[in-house]
Amino acid sequence: MLKRLLCLAAACLMLALPALAQEDGTAEAPAETDARQELIDRIIETGHQLYIKANGKLQRAHYASDIYVCKNFTVHVFKENAGDYRMAEYPDVALVIPDNLPPQQCKPYAYGFYWEDVPASEGNPFYVAAQFIYDPALSKSENMALAEEFMKNVRRGDYFQMSADYYYGVGAHSAIMISDYDPETNTVRWMDSNMRGGKRDGIRYGMVQYDSPQKDSFRQISWWADAFCHKNRGATIYRLRDDIIRK
Repeated sequence: MLKRLLCLAAACLMLALPALAQEDGTAEAPAETDARQELIDRIIETGHQLYIKANGKLQRAHYASDIYVCKNFTVHVFKENAGDYRMAEYPDVALVIPDNLPPQQCKPYAYGFYWEDVPASEGNPFYVAAQFIYDPALSKSENMALAEEFMKNVRRGDYFQMSADYYYGVGAHSAIMISDYDPETNTVRWMDSNMRGGKRDGIRYGMVQYDSPQKDSFRQISWWADAFCHKNRGATIYRLRDDIIRK
């Protein structure tokens, strides 16, 4: 827990897998496997098919078992495909996706932008590629600048977790990025469920989204940054390791 709190103290944390040394002494990043790209393609296509199946209609996102609750949606599309893959370092261990860190363990920060710390040896194929945590020692504009820089780290297949206070509500939200950050348009594209929704007869229903924001401005990284750039809140980009292999 102490290690986690020390990590949370940083305003913007950038982590990467270790570089590999070449014969000439220079560093080279591990090569991405075809299997990793295949897994990302399958995850995104599974979400796309759920979007098509929903046909613009709200889906029940109320009970713990409902796959259209935001985190449930991202977990579901992972589990539908992960069984066919492993990590090269742990070829006998089935892939798992961590739950959100429980609220009591998130304090003094808000719940929703951190996962449980499951080691790779137990099947977690994700690592923290980047993270933003609001720094009260900085001004709002300084935090926004850091939040926008953080969003530029987005890559296709990233799992995105945030604790937000924005147009659609207050609390945790999960999404999967379906393309790399585009520097020419300063935008990101994603798929998710239950960012938008409402209640009928006391039951929550959520909208499945796939690259279909109501306004183009919703793709702007400033829109996302403004959502989680609040005191005690933040966001994390979780990325699949490079050593994904077929089972």
